[in-house]
Amino acid sequence: MRKTALLLGLLLGASFAASAKADPYRWCADYGGGRGGGTNCYFVTLQQCQAAISGNGGFCRQNGFYTGPERRRGDRYGMQRW
Repeated sequence: MRKTALLLGLLLGASFAASAKADPYRWCADYGGGRGGGTNCYFVTLQQCQAAISGNGGFCRQNGFYTGPERRRGDRYGMQRW
């Protein structure tokens, strides 16, 4: 019984840790210009998003669910320098 409870606790802990990961995608592409088109929020840089909507219509916006590192002034791509 103890082994089962311990295993269950470890599995639950691992699932909570996996769900708490940061969302690294800062930009979303909204296709269709707000007329019911699709949305793609898998872009790390604004340039990636702009390339995806080029010729397709739509616009890029910041991801409201972004939880990655804050961009510091002077960082070109939002990556931290060491």
